[in-house]
Amino acid sequence: QVRLVESGGGLVQAGGSLRLSCAASGRIFSIGAMRWYRQAPGKQRDLVAAITSSGSTDYADSVKGRFTISRDNAKKTVYLQMNSLKPEDTAVYYCNCDVLPGISTKLLEVWGQGTLVTVSS
Repeated sequence: QVRLVESGGGLVQAGGSLRLSCAASGRIFSIGAMRWYRQAPGKQRDLVAAITSSGSTDYADSVKGRFTISRDNAKKTVYLQMNSLKPEDTAVYYCNCDVLPGISTKLLEVWGQGTLVTVSS
């Protein structure tokens, strides 16, 4: 009923930039926190950045100063601007959101399908 679709991944050289987008669709009354996670091959999925409904942000230490998370509530979309990319940023990036489908429903945690970011050295 609620779907998240990521886009913007791809291959980039070290030092380059990419902008990821994640659009929510379906039955949505409101969206709370929106987050980006990443999972490198053979590693666990880690939180990269998060933004609350009021716009407060938080970042993993490894991306502070290089990545910026933002959201457009009217478009139900969260973005991740990634600058000064490093080979160690290579991973599948997943969007994660807290969604309230209706005014009297339970909060749902929804995941996107992931988008691959590859940074070459």
